[in-house]
Formats: sequence, structure tokens, C-alpha cells
Amino acid sequence: MDSEVGPLRTVLLHRPGPELKRLTPRNNDQLLFDGIPWVDRAQAEHDAFAEVLRGRGVEVLLLIDLLAESLVDPRARAAGVHAVVDERRLGVDLAEALREHLQQMPPATLATALTAGMTFEELPGSNGSSLVRQMHHPHDFAVDPLPNLLFTRDSSVWIGDRVAIASLVMPARRRESALTDLIYAYHPRFARTARAYGAHSAPVEGGDVLVLSPGVLAVGVGERTSPAGAESLARSAFTDGLAHTVLALPIAQERATMHLDTVCTMVDSDAVVMYPAIRDTLSAYSMRPDGSGGLHVDGPRPFLEAAADAMGISKLRVIDTGLDPVTAEREQWDDGNNTLALAPGVVVAYERNVETNDRLEQAGIEVLRISGSELGSGRGGPRCMSCPIDRAELF
Repeated sequence: MDSEVGPLRTVLLHRPGPELKRLTPRNNDQLLFDGIPWVDRAQAEHDAFAEVLRGRGVEVLLLIDLLAESLVDPRARAAGVHAVVDERRLGVDLAEALREHLQQMPPATLATALTAGMTFEELPGSNGSSLVRQMHHPHDFAVDPLPNLLFTRDSSVWIGDRVAIASLVMPARRRESALTDLIYAYHPRFARTARAYGAHSAPVEGGDVLVLSPGVLAVGVGERTSPAGAESLARSAFTDGLAHTVLALPIAQERATMHLDTVCTMVDSDAVVMYPAIRDTLSAYSMRPDGSGGLHVDGPRPFLEAAADAMGISKLRVIDTGLDPVTAEREQWDDGNNTLALAPGVVVAYERNVETNDRLEQAGIEVLRISGSELGSGRGGPRCMSCPIDRAELF
């Protein structure tokens, strides 16, 4: 995949499931949600999102289905169980009981357990056999749920014909990489897929990676992706011949700007929608191979200039999310910049970002609006909720 806007052929989504029903006012902050979503409505909104994609000819793959199909393989089952059984937390006896219990589950049931988590009350064995069980509240998590699986963009990103497995930095999300890695390793569909980056490398998250054009990547460096992660990804991309330039963009380490795609996404081959508060201040360090196995680093330079030069175009068009600072800030918080391109000049966006959508349409961009009142409670828009696997090339 060599762009963010080539006609989308195949995408990976995760329909909200029972993991969202694990959220309570006690744990939603720890699990990175700003509210408690109405799950039935979130599912309906997600179903409508998927139908918009299918209506434009996009093949929609669901993560939970791929996971269940992968778990038919005994190697995948062993890897999945290993990822969730923490002996240091559960103790030897309870960990072994849980391990045996999970191994006996049918693939679909195991897939649900791995994503929705399990409470101590749901674990096998008697209460009298484990001090760990007795000293925890029955509704405490023995296996944490993964409500952020909804945002499939973050745990993997495709660059060229390879997949990069993200190294997720937040404790609530680290196990997502293991499940994504499992799918790409053991699902028959991905049997011949090569890797562009490994989950055990320095922190990089997919929401920070933009494929600006063939051979040019932009990587946000902030709350979720480290400078070491951006450099490691660049080295990997250069070694594999996937890129000739990688731009590292420092972004504020704040909840509102957790990823680069919360402030900037591509909407056409030469255009981005961008939060106006950073338009003139976003900078870039350019990394290129030095010809002897190392890196040559330049900068910082203004991002828009550096990006246009690397892409070989005269100028990168910018569509602001509103000139009024208050409206722009509100719509940035509500994922106004987080659009998913289905083709050059065609994007999916949340309907609530009225001004941003109007400005996109005034700039000639077709906007397919979806509802996101419940989906957005985890701070993510259409781009966050989608991992493009295949796009047609731009000519």
C-alpha cells in the first residue's frame, strides 16, 4: 500500500463487542475511554460505518472473525493463551487452571475470552484453592478486556506489501499487539505476508503513521510513538525498500493529540485536513538512508514544506477544520481531522463535525457522513477504527 488515498479495496475493522460492556466509571480512565458507551448504539453505528464501506465496494474483514479462524491452529491457540495468562499476577495454581480452561474452549469462545477478558468470578476452580482469588473482588479482572480493539489502525499498519505490527505503549493496549501478531502469523489469508516492523521493537502506533505518497512516510512522535520508534521504523522501511524518506513530526503529548491522525489526515493525493492550531508550527525531521547502512537526519523544517519536497509536488493543500479557534478546538476533540479516505477526494467522517465537513466539501472533497456519538467515546474517528489492508495504486 503506497498511499493513504488510493481506492480502498480491503479493510480490517473490529465491531464493538462484550469488551465494551466491561467499562465502568471505576475503570474507564484506566482503559482509555472518556465515557461509558451505550454498547448497542455503538454497535449500530459501527454496523452503519461498515455498510458505508461495503456500499463503496470495500471488502470488510472483522477482527473477531479472523481471530477465531486463526485459533483453529494449535500454534495460534498456544500463543493466544500465553498472552493472557500472567502467572506473576494469578499465582501458579490459578494460572495453570486458567490455562487449561482456555485451551479447552472452542475457537470462537476463546476469541471472545481473549478480547473481552475474564473476571476472577469467571475463572475456573474453587475459591478455597487460591489466595489470589480470595483477596480480589469477584468482579476484578484476572484477564483485562481490550475495549480499544475498536481502533484497529493502531495495532498494525500496512506499508507497501508488508505489515508493521505496532509496539503499543499504553498498558491497557499492549496485549492488542499480541492478538494482531497472532492473526497475521496464523490466519491462512496472511500466510505469505512479510513483516515491516515487529511488535517487540521501540514504541510505534499505527495512528502516528501516514503514507503520504509512494516512498514517503510521516510519523508522529508524541504520547504514543517515541523518537526511537520513529527511527527504528525508518530503518526498517529503508532496509525493505518501502521508503526513501521518513518525516518525524513532534506532536504535543496530550490526550487530545494522542496520535498524528488526530490533527492531520490525507483527503486527496495532494491534500490534508489539518487542525489550524498546528498548521504553522508543525515541524518535521527528515530521515533518509545515508548509503552506508545509516541514517541522514535533517531539520527541523516546517512540515508542509518538507512533505511537499519529499512527495515531489509544489505544494501540499491544507483544509482547515475551521477558522474560529473554539469551533476548531471542539471539532478536533471530536475527531474532525480523523477522516478515512476511500479514494482520492472521497472520505468518511463523523457527521457531528459540521464545519469541518462543510469546509471539506467546499474544497471539492466528497464527505460520507456517519454517526459517532457512542463510537467516539474512546477518542477515535473513522481512520482510527480502520486498518486498510489493500488499496489500489495511484497513477
